[in-house]
Amino acid sequence: MTLQEDGSGRMAIEMDLSEMMAFGGDLMKDSIPKRIDSIISFKQFLEEKKDSIATLPEAEQRKLKKLENYKLHMVIDTDEGTMVFDMFTDFSNVAEANELMNGMQNSSRLMPSMGDTNVSKTEDASGEVFGTSFSFTNDVFKRDAYIIDEAAHKKQLDSMQGMEAFMGSSTYKLKYTFPKKIKEASVEDATFSLDGKTIVIERSFTAYIRNPDVLDLEVILENE
Repeated sequence: MTLQEDGSGRMAIEMDLSEMMAFGGDLMKDSIPKRIDSIISFKQFLEEKKDSIATLPEAEQRKLKKLENYKLHMVIDTDEGTMVFDMFTDFSNVAEANELMNGMQNSSRLMPSMGDTNVSKTEDASGEVFGTSFSFTNDVFKRDAYIIDEAAHKKQLDSMQGMEAFMGSSTYKLKYTFPKKIKEASVEDATFSLDGKTIVIERSFTAYIRNPDVLDLEVILENE
């Protein structure tokens, strides 16, 4: 996330699935295009799939509607073993960023199927398990992650046990860039840019799934 002084900014989520492609071997490589480097507009995608979307439950349609202003940069190269999805959107204030983050979390289930003609698979997607809230007031930024559905979270933990070998090396990295230098941060092992305006936090993906609080953050900026 990049924040401006007026609270506006850009939010992006990058998913590097290169390791998953390597794990899938030739079978997975044969099932995806050999090479892609393109930017997809969700608004255009939703318009093209509107007939399929119209058959979904109202709740699912509303979730998809929230994705209209997102764009997705897809980079796939099976020869190089690269598969990266970068989804981004702009926001006018931090309150709007809260809604956008929820939309991004919903859309992560849709990303691998962007090339499919059938959108109905989202009907079977589970509800939201995690939520994230942001605040940015008086040079203090806060990120708070929390569990929305305890039952769904327990199911997620149970299903994760069989995937630990695959997910063991996966990481969840947060990168925040601010308009001023960072004075204090609540995470002791964070790394900072040379200009002092960017903070990076990294945790194992399995640690985050077990307890989303491991990526909670409070940042105090210098009062220039």
